[in-house]
Amino acid sequence: MEILKALYREAELLILDEPTAVLTPGEVEELFTVLKELTKAGLSIIFITHKLEEVMAVCDRVTVLRDGRVVSTVDIGNTNQQDLARMMVGRDVFLKMDKPAIEPGDVVLSVRDVHALNDRDLPALKGVNLDVRRNEIVGIAGVDGNGQTELGDVIAGLRTCTTGSVTVNGKDATNLTPREILDMNVAYIPPDRQHTGLLMDFEVMENLISKTFRKQPYSIRGILQRKKIDEFAEQAIKNYDVKTPSPNVLVKLLSGGNQQKVILAREVSRDPDLLIAAQPTRGLDIGATEYVHKQMVDARNNGAAILLISTELEEILSLSDRIAVMYEGEIMGIVSAENAQIDQIGEMMAGVLRIPSFSSAQKEVEEA
Repeated sequence: MEILKALYREAELLILDEPTAVLTPGEVEELFTVLKELTKAGLSIIFITHKLEEVMAVCDRVTVLRDGRVVSTVDIGNTNQQDLARMMVGRDVFLKMDKPAIEPGDVVLSVRDVHALNDRDLPALKGVNLDVRRNEIVGIAGVDGNGQTELGDVIAGLRTCTTGSVTVNGKDATNLTPREILDMNVAYIPPDRQHTGLLMDFEVMENLISKTFRKQPYSIRGILQRKKIDEFAEQAIKNYDVKTPSPNVLVKLLSGGNQQKVILAREVSRDPDLLIAAQPTRGLDIGATEYVHKQMVDARNNGAAILLISTELEEILSLSDRIAVMYEGEIMGIVSAENAQIDQIGEMMAGVLRIPSFSSAQKEVEEA
């Protein structure tokens, strides 16, 4: 609709800022076809994106910005994704995360027939069934706004489900408070780091212990142990490469990438049994994204069960062991990441394909 409005006004220059954020893979291909036809007809297009594969697919020339300055402008025929990533970050970047094959362990998270409402009291989740095991990353793919955020909130205790159940390590976690969920060794990286993930007017150190300050060794009989807190903060900042002059700097003064690293350090350093990571790299540059991905894979390798919620399909494909696709509050199917097909996932994201899971098929047999 926005493109049609611009063309109706007979615009000569079209500026697109992350235009594929809410499109399925099939819709992205259709958009690119339209853009190429428009350029053939004489329209000039500026295409702003952080997705390197899109740059290579649709652009003629690319200008790379870093720290607000032009690094270089090159013809697409004279570059590749690896070179572009190097220009963006200033060093070599691993575009594909190395993830060793590990046999999944016991079920940590079990979601059964969960229904929930969104902030407008409309149905957001409609009978979601899902399991996540130790040493496994299960990715939730889908166009933003199809119930992914509500699913993460329900598991983390930030939203109540109207029916259904959630269990963690075999214990009922349905509609418990966030603190009770926290005490079950569940970690949560929320989709909005500034409004939900961090206390922006608090120090980096205070944010790092915001979920553990009541417990030993950080607190004894209600008295904060400053030395232990300082030691933990210094070590976490070092281990997670948080760029800050001091642990006492207000977290709002850090860059977005370093704010995300603070959340990652706080959540992963607790060695959670279950890590819910919702849009963990949203708004991050490719270098910070690489670091977040590595930490998540390390947590998976060390025994954590990880539920990855992301609208970045490349991120889902790179990190996940299994992929569940959501559409209008339902899981359309769960596939192995190793055998995942982009077209198939795109059709599920668009709601035109459903792959019955084992649990749903078994349920039908039991009901019969």
